[in-house]
Amino acid sequence: MKEKMEEVTDQLQGNLEEEGVKRRLLETQKANCAKENVELLSKVRKLESENHLLLNRTQTDSADTSRMQQDASQLTVENWDLVERLEQKENQIRKLQSQIKSLTKTIGKGNQTNGKVSPVVKKEYLGMLECKSEDEEKLIKNLVLDLKPRGVVVNMIPVLPANILFMCVRYADEINDAEMLKSLMNSLLGGIKKVTKNHSEDFEMLSFWLSNSVHFLNCLKQYSGEEEFMKHNTPQQNNQCLRNFDLSEYRQILSDLAIHIYQQLIQVMEDDLQPMIVPGMLEHESLQGISSMKPTGLRKRSSSYREEISKYTISSILQQLSYYFTTMCQHGMDTDLSKQSVKQLFFLIGAITLNNLFLRKDMCSCRKGMQIRCNISYLEEWLKEKNMQSSNAKETLEPLSQAAWLLQVNKTTDDDAKEICERCSSLSAVQIIKILNSYTPIDDFEKRLAPSFVRKVQSQLNSRGDGSTLIIDAKYHFQVTFPFTPSPQALEAIQIPSSFKLNFLTRI
Repeated sequence: MKEKMEEVTDQLQGNLEEEGVKRRLLETQKANCAKENVELLSKVRKLESENHLLLNRTQTDSADTSRMQQDASQLTVENWDLVERLEQKENQIRKLQSQIKSLTKTIGKGNQTNGKVSPVVKKEYLGMLECKSEDEEKLIKNLVLDLKPRGVVVNMIPVLPANILFMCVRYADEINDAEMLKSLMNSLLGGIKKVTKNHSEDFEMLSFWLSNSVHFLNCLKQYSGEEEFMKHNTPQQNNQCLRNFDLSEYRQILSDLAIHIYQQLIQVMEDDLQPMIVPGMLEHESLQGISSMKPTGLRKRSSSYREEISKYTISSILQQLSYYFTTMCQHGMDTDLSKQSVKQLFFLIGAITLNNLFLRKDMCSCRKGMQIRCNISYLEEWLKEKNMQSSNAKETLEPLSQAAWLLQVNKTTDDDAKEICERCSSLSAVQIIKILNSYTPIDDFEKRLAPSFVRKVQSQLNSRGDGSTLIIDAKYHFQVTFPFTPSPQALEAIQIPSSFKLNFLTRI
């Protein structure tokens, strides 16, 4: 019994110890949980604090946004108020301007009634300029003798001097002053003669005064009152026609003067262009492969001669032509007159090139024919770029083009001979035979021409009867004409630049 009691006691003691261990473990776990709970509580409070801050910021941003919207609405309202006020001011200004016009008219009528001149400056001009007799010499000096084309081109519309001179003529006609008109016309004609004589070798000066002379001539026609010249006028221009004097005699004098200036201009251009033609069209070899080929059995050229040739190419000719064309356009040259000038220069190029081809055996080869044809194509392309196809300049190159073809074509059979006679219609029989006799192969690819073939061609050309002239007259000049070209320029709108130093003229 005692042993049983001890056993029970030991068992209870073990249970107590086990429960004590468990209790201590639970207390430890409880302490850990309490600690974790404190930490979690701290985090919650921190998060609540951050959330509160974010909420405050959101409310602040919303307030700012609301404030900005209110400001924008207020500015919009103020803007509309300003627009309305501006419209009211503009209406008020228009009313005041209307009142000013009414008062001006009333004052003008009152002054006319009282015999007084209205102090109000006229806004509508009549397209006339008053030049007092004592200022006539000064007018010609400043507007004709001392005027520089380069400055004029930059600072004003083309042919303005011609318009100014004609407006002075209109005033003399309007007041019916025959002496003033005669003196003015003689002075301006004399001034143009003098300035073109003093600058007879100055291309730009001659181009400028040719343009102005022809434009002045057209003005004399356009405002003459003759029906044939009034067709394209505006009603205002017809009202501005000359009323008291017939200036047809002066038109003839001015036309003769313009012809003389044109001839001077062509001569200057030809003198500048002529040294470039033979080197650029014949001697310079721009096609690949030709420069290494030389005709056999010909005399050698000096190094200085070769250097002279290298100065000019087909590009040199095209650049010179472009300079002429651009300058004439800047000076307001009549388009038809520019076309006539270009045609004359192309004739010179063709004639000089062809004459040298006749006289130089070293230039008569198939490959040289190819070179000439290439250069002609460059000239034709230039005409196209400048819109000068209708100038008939291309036709002046036809003899040279046919000569280039003759150098390249087969020259063996009877059919070849027949084709040559048919195709070379712009060349005379003498010129065709000269080229055939001068034909010189450059290399083994070109065959020598049989004398029998030349005789065949000659026999077929005998029936032509086109003369025995070989050399073309390169100095021949086509007759120049001045077709009437009306100007759309309103005379009443023309203003005189201060650089002209014509403040002594009165705009009417």
